[in-house]
Amino acid sequence: MGLLVWLRDQLRDIVRISDQSARSKAVEIIAIELEEMQNIFGLLVLGSFVGLPAPPMNVALDLMPFMEQELILMMEKVDTATTPVSELFSTFDVG
Repeated sequence: MGLLVWLRDQLRDIVRISDQSARSKAVEIIAIELEEMQNIFGLLVLGSFVGLPAPPMNVALDLMPFMEQELILMMEKVDTATTPVSELFSTFDVG
């Protein structure tokens, strides 16, 4: 009887560990998908900065509150693009 209880506990542990592993992997995949969807959303709203057709102005203005983090990131990148080190790297074509 003790062997059956031990076997049951081992199987329960295996199932629990595999369930945790599958859930963890699913959460990681969803996080990656969310980041990519945010990138696509940013391109749709701010696509005119990279040469994509711009959405209608009223749609873009309605969506601007959702783009706060992307605008902050874009402004930080613009600030770092004019630093002496970045100008040096662009001169030497390091990339």
